[in-house]
Formats: sequence, structure tokens, C-alpha cells
Amino acid sequence: MSTFVGVLVSDPWLQSQFTQVELRSLKSKYIVAQRQTGKLTVKDLPPLMLKLKGLKDETSADEIAATLSESYPDDSQEIEFEVFLKEYLNLQGKSAAKKGSSGAKNSSSFLKATTTTLLHHINESEKSSYVAHINSFLGEDAFLKKYLPMDPNSNDLFNLIRDGVLLCKLINVAVPGTIDERAINTKRVLNPWERNENHTLCLNSAKAIGCTVVNIGTQDLVEGRPHLILGLISQIIKIQLLADLNLKKTPQLVELMDDDNKDLEELMALAPDKMLLKWMNHHLKKAGYQKTVTNFSTDVKDGEAYAYLLKALAPEVSSESTIDVKDPSERAKMVIEQAEKLDCKRYLTPKDIVEGSPNLNLAFVAQIFQHRNGFTTDNKQIKITQASTPDDVVISREERSFRMWINSLGIATYVNSLFEDVKNGWVLLEVLDKVSPGCVKWKQASKPPIKMPFRKVENCNQVINIGRELNFSLVNLAGNDIVQGNKKLILAYLWQLMRFNILQLLKNLRCQSQGKEITDADILNWANSKVSSAGRSSQIESFKDKSIATGIFFLELLSAVESRVVNWKVVTKGEEEEDRKLNATYIISVARKLGCSVFLLPEDIMEVNQKMIMTLTASIMYYSLQKQQCSDTKSQSEERNLHKTPSCSSLDDASSLAESVSNLDLEDDATSRAPLESGDAGSTIEVTSNSTVDDATSNGKDATGE
Repeated sequence: MSTFVGVLVSDPWLQSQFTQVELRSLKSKYIVAQRQTGKLTVKDLPPLMLKLKGLKDETSADEIAATLSESYPDDSQEIEFEVFLKEYLNLQGKSAAKKGSSGAKNSSSFLKATTTTLLHHINESEKSSYVAHINSFLGEDAFLKKYLPMDPNSNDLFNLIRDGVLLCKLINVAVPGTIDERAINTKRVLNPWERNENHTLCLNSAKAIGCTVVNIGTQDLVEGRPHLILGLISQIIKIQLLADLNLKKTPQLVELMDDDNKDLEELMALAPDKMLLKWMNHHLKKAGYQKTVTNFSTDVKDGEAYAYLLKALAPEVSSESTIDVKDPSERAKMVIEQAEKLDCKRYLTPKDIVEGSPNLNLAFVAQIFQHRNGFTTDNKQIKITQASTPDDVVISREERSFRMWINSLGIATYVNSLFEDVKNGWVLLEVLDKVSPGCVKWKQASKPPIKMPFRKVENCNQVINIGRELNFSLVNLAGNDIVQGNKKLILAYLWQLMRFNILQLLKNLRCQSQGKEITDADILNWANSKVSSAGRSSQIESFKDKSIATGIFFLELLSAVESRVVNWKVVTKGEEEEDRKLNATYIISVARKLGCSVFLLPEDIMEVNQKMIMTLTASIMYYSLQKQQCSDTKSQSEERNLHKTPSCSSLDDASSLAESVSNLDLEDDATSRAPLESGDAGSTIEVTSNSTVDDATSNGKDATGE
């Protein structure tokens, strides 16, 4: 039996965006176009791209050419295959965003697809603001202080980004403790492997705190691509600035309920930027401002709303003359000067206010909130809020994990509050379609906003029916339970959905024989075998084995997968609680550094949360099998692969799981894959290119849509 040779891509993230069927199909078309002209150049791309799924009938050759010209001024420049793949994803993301813009009102703009390559224009004001922010918060960092402060008028930012340290440190400023800094490679001169590990750690950690990193890979960071870097930094800073815009951090936000009598659950479900707008309008109304601010752009560009806001919150620094000024630029200048008296950092200039820069205006308002929120300190109200806030720690942690996982998938809707956002069923249908393409009957689904309650029930009933088709255990779970927000039942459904996704990823990566499904026991056996084969002694009996709490088993597993990734000098025995926490934090960062997208917290390891332990193990297994597959195919030519009929053999002797992929030749590539979704997330758990060959063959379309 011959060995299956896949199409190899040097960037792991880029490889993860496509199945082998898709890659072989795209490679075939690339080779054909290349042979016609001798070499494939920028000017050859528009007609070729127009034939591909996601671009066909959605854009024009002129639009594609215009987009490409921003990155490639010389249209005679030769395009390598990996660049072709990346630009295809970029164009596909732009097309999808354009197509879906009409539905943008149904999802929060906060953190939504900011790092896709929709706009290549660099906003110099934003760059200067972000540089000032980084200089301020990281200027005293032991490693970075020799490189800071950066000059906002230079390319210092993009050059310093290249080794990956800065972004990792910035993530820890936004959400302290996200990255164990012992896992960051901080030598003065990093080799390519170490640099790539830092970028991988950064991107996986960014996803874990809620950033949308669709269509950005490690190579983009190495190359210092400005529009992508600024988009990612923007999201990280927003998360930091809006961290207190929730009832847990700021219980006094309960006072906002007086405005329109929304119940507490709805208030808690607001996105951070929406909460900030609600807070702003709450005080503007008190100050006598007659308009309602609905955005941080056109509604604030005259500066009048800011003048009223400061009048309400800080009358000692504001002036009536600010409101009376006729020139918007002059008013904006006065507003900024007044805010600085409250110690607000200068995130914008008068010009940014007048031009309506949404990101910088949001940062400005967030600064005002942090320094003067204007709430009372009524302890009774605060106690009511705290008593009404969910205090079930396990449910809260699982809600966070599933929410971050869903947002990492690259679906159209950004989830801010899991239990509220899934009530209409639409988000769950989006996730199901991503995890199991084609399973949703969209003609029978209702898209938000949904006013009729029975439409929500219909959506949720379809969610339940699809779950049954996927063999989920759904005893005592009905569509109405989701509509009613039954937390335990929603979490039970989502756990099975995440588990299904993980097992499908493993099944599709490992070519199996006889159609045998991968089980939890197979993952457990693989992990024990991997550790044993490396000469280590740790073993676990199950995913709830109490010995897992020390962290030693997972550190030995990670070391077995990649020996150089664990620094044993910083590992503790895990005997005391503090030592166990240090190990658990290190495990998560090392896993992300390898390329595993995991969404658990250190407490999940310390307390041996069976579900999260299983996902962590499966993620490491997925990475290991990917690595083994790349090793097996490294010596074989991609050209040769295009002209032979592959079959599969087992990728790992640790288990007998194997399913053959047979009877696939070059012609099959053009007719064997479900349509390629734009914006598929890029590694481990959230990679959802999971159709088997049998599934794909029955669909009748490939990545080209032909």
C-alpha cells in the first residue's frame, strides 16, 4: 500500500485553512495556470481568482486587481503557491464581508474581524496612538525597555513585532496572566523556530482572550504586515480598555437599568462597547443632551456630546463655553484638554474627533469611564447586583471556554454573552454549519432580529434535531430549553458539539481504516503511549485522574511531542497549590506555543475538569499527528503527488486507527469537496474543514465552485 502524500505548506496556519482535497484542487489549478504562461504573476491572478469559490459571482476582476495592487504595485511580480493561497483567503474574506455587511447590525462591531485584510490603508493616527499606549504600559518591561520608547513616526512598531515578544507582553497587559512569560522566547537573537513559536503563542492566546484573528498567520507577523498588525493590536487594546465594562467588575452598572427597564440578564449580555454607549447616553440624558449616541464615529464628531458628558461627570473641569463654541475643531480641542485634567491618556487628537475615528473615539470614552464613571456608591444596589450575578464558578468557566471557542471559528456573529446570544438558535446553527458543513436547512431558519418567539423555538428545534443526527445524547433537552436559557443543558449541548468537532478533526487528519471512529479511550491511550515512548513514567487512568492536577503528566506529554519546548528548570513538583498553578499556567502557554488552540484555564487542570482535560489532550494529539504527517511527506515532491492516486496508511504506531482514502485522483479534486467557507479559523480545535472524502464526493463541488 503506497503512502499518502499531501500538499505541504510551510506555514502551519495556512496549511490548517484547507483540507488536503482543497489544497490538491487549488494546487492543480495553480499548476495549470502556471504552465500556460511559464510563471504566474500578479496580473494573471484576477481571472484565475474569479473561478474560485467565494469569489465567483461575488466580485469583479477589476476589484481583485485593485486589491492586489495595494500589496503588489508591480503586476509582473511572480506569485508563489503559498502567496496564491494567502491572497485567495484575503480576497475571500473581503468578499464575504461585503456580502454580509447587510447583516452587520445583528452582531456587535466590537472585536469583529478587525484583523482580516479588508482594508490595507494604514491610519497613522491609530498607529501613533497604539505606539503611545505600548510605550506607556510596557516601557518598564525588563526585556522590552531597551527597545522602548518607539517613535510613532517610524516603522519601529512593525519591526519590533517581528520577534513576537511585544505582542505576547501586550496580551498580558490586556488580560493579566494569559501567557506564562516563562514560555516566551526572549533571547536577543531568535532563530526562525523560536520566532515562529512566539507568534503562534501570540495568536492562540489572542483567540483565547476573545480576539478575532481570521486570515492572519505567523508569517504575516514575521513580515510585519502593517494593516494586520494594527488590526490585532486594536483588538487587544480594546479588550484592555473595556475590561471593566461588565457587572462583575463594575457592579454600579446596574444603575443603567433605570433607562429602559431591561432585566438584569439582558444588561449583563451587552457587548462591552454597547455597555459603554449605554453608560454614555445615561449621563448625557441627565445633562440635558437631546440626542442619542449610537456610535463612536458620526454621532460624536462635532464634539458636542463630549462637552455634555464632561459637564455631567466633571463640572469642575468643564465649561459652558465648550458647548457654545461653533467650530467643531475648537470644541474638540477644549474637550481633550478638559479630559486630560482627569488624567485621561491622550488617545486621539481634535482631528480624530472631527473625522469620526471610531477606534480612537471608543478609547477616549473608555478612558473617561475609567477615571470618572459618575455612578453612586449605594452599597445596597451593589449587593443586589452581586447576588444576581451567576456565582457558579464551574459554569462561569465553561461559559467562557465555549464562548471563546465559538468566536475562534470565524462565524458571522460575535458572541458576547453565551447564554443570551444562543437563545434564538441562530448562533448555534452557524456553529453547526461550520463544524458539519451542509447540516443546516437554512431555508427553514429565521435570521435575527427575531420578533416572533415561535421562530426562535423553530431555530432551536432544528439545533436539537441536528444534534440527534450527529448522535449527541440529548435526553430531556428540547429547543425551548435553549430559548429559556437553561444554562446546564446549553453547556451540555455545547460540550458535545466541541467534542464532535475535535474527534472529527482527528478522524480526518488520521487516515483511518474500516471507518472506525476515534473515541475518548483512543485519545487517552495515545497520550499514555506517547509519554511512555519518550521514556517517561507518568500514566493516567482517565481524564479525571487526580494525578493530572500536578501538571507533570501534561508537561511530559508536551515534551514527548516536542522535546525542546519544555524548560524543565522552571517546572515544579506540583505538590503545593501554588506549584500546581505555576505548572498549569505553563502547560497552557506551552501548548499554545506549539500550535494548540485551547480555551481552558489553569484551574481546569488543577481541579481536573474532565471535559477540558480531554480537549487539551486531543489538541496536543492533533498537533502531534500534524507534525508526523508533515515529517512523513517532507521528502516527497508535491508535483509527484498531483499525478498519483494516493491511499492512506497509519500515521502513528501508537494506535490502530486508520481509514483509507482511496480512489482519489486529480479529476476527483474538482468534484469532491463541499464549498470552502471563508474565514475558517486556523488551528487545532477550531479548524473545521472536516468533511470526509465520502462526504465531499457526494457534494459535487470543490473549492473552485465549478
